[in-house]
Amino acid sequence: MSSEKFFTTKKALITLIAASSVVIVSLGIRQTFGLFYFDFNTDLDISISHFGFVIGLQLLMWGVFSPVFGYITDKYGGAAAIFIGFLFYLAGLLLFYSGLNTGYNFTLTIGLLIGIGLGGTAISIPVSVVAKHFPASNRTIATGIVTCAGSFGFFVSPLLVRYSLIEIGWEITILYFCFLLGIGLIVSLFVSTPKIPAGTNNQDNKQTASEALREAFTNKSFIFLTLGFFVCGWHIALVATHIPKYMMDKGMPDWTAAMILALVGVFNMIGTLGSGYLATKFSKKKVLSAIYLLRGVSLIYFLFLPPSIFNSVVFGVTFGLLWLSTVPPTNGLVGHIFGTKHLGLLYGIVFVSHQIGSFLGAYLGGVFYEMYGNFDYAWYASIALSIFAGVIHLPIKEKTIERAQPA
Repeated sequence: MSSEKFFTTKKALITLIAASSVVIVSLGIRQTFGLFYFDFNTDLDISISHFGFVIGLQLLMWGVFSPVFGYITDKYGGAAAIFIGFLFYLAGLLLFYSGLNTGYNFTLTIGLLIGIGLGGTAISIPVSVVAKHFPASNRTIATGIVTCAGSFGFFVSPLLVRYSLIEIGWEITILYFCFLLGIGLIVSLFVSTPKIPAGTNNQDNKQTASEALREAFTNKSFIFLTLGFFVCGWHIALVATHIPKYMMDKGMPDWTAAMILALVGVFNMIGTLGSGYLATKFSKKKVLSAIYLLRGVSLIYFLFLPPSIFNSVVFGVTFGLLWLSTVPPTNGLVGHIFGTKHLGLLYGIVFVSHQIGSFLGAYLGGVFYEMYGNFDYAWYASIALSIFAGVIHLPIKEKTIERAQPA
């Protein structure tokens, strides 16, 4: 595929690079919070259930505010939405760094403020903005590149943060995060939104936001897609939040969790690009169904075989391939069915479901652990949800809605 054909405009290339940089910073920092648990438990007396609740709240706020930032994106442009998001993200870390080391402050800053910031800076808004620059023929590849960039952040950040926590402690590590978010603020200004999204027709241009929401919520395919994305959120949050504690309980070396998260980042780059490509060649719903079912296989392998370095590597590789590979075909389906004018808003709604799943995965993982002394029931639920998601995508109708022209 030639660059002249792929990059429709110079702004599309600049936006793709800027959006990719945004998610490297935003998701890279977000991915490492699970590694801070032991320090927060020792220094701040944060219990596993409180930690799980706060991380779950963060993820829930991320989802709740995604449609808000999606509306801002569709109306005022991606730069405005991402810049505001980074302000919340930075405020959360600065207030946590300089504030009282209390459970209340932990909840307000790490949970609420950073969660709101993620709604504007993490995957949904940058992906939606990039999708507006590209036609349907290569849209999932372009969004796959952005998601892949987030995967690079997943790979680098756990390794750097583990080293930083050992050498300089969690307080200075948080301060370094603030510096990175400052860079993100500058980069966000280079994210542009086309006035007429690629592939948009005149009928689509005349639809209002309220009409787009009404149309989506009366469409069964949109409902199925939204329910399926709930499962993606549960899986990701449970693993990212609780894998350090799980590996320690299994008697594995303390570096094993960071290794798994790093492997997830590396192989997620392959998985997201691969799913983006496959979604241009095959049925998007079948690609999604296969991803969720394979997640179940990866979990079964990891949970029911004896703990070992080898099995941990296999899990990191296989689950990494499937980690964010759901994003390009999910976003692609929303754009394909409903058009791209209100893609930021509609994908934001789908993402709310993802983050409700994330909240429950992070929070209930901690609750189950305190109730039963292990994460077993959370893992069993994850396997059952894999099967559910694999099935519920199959009835989706991959057909663009035809709207009547106004008289």
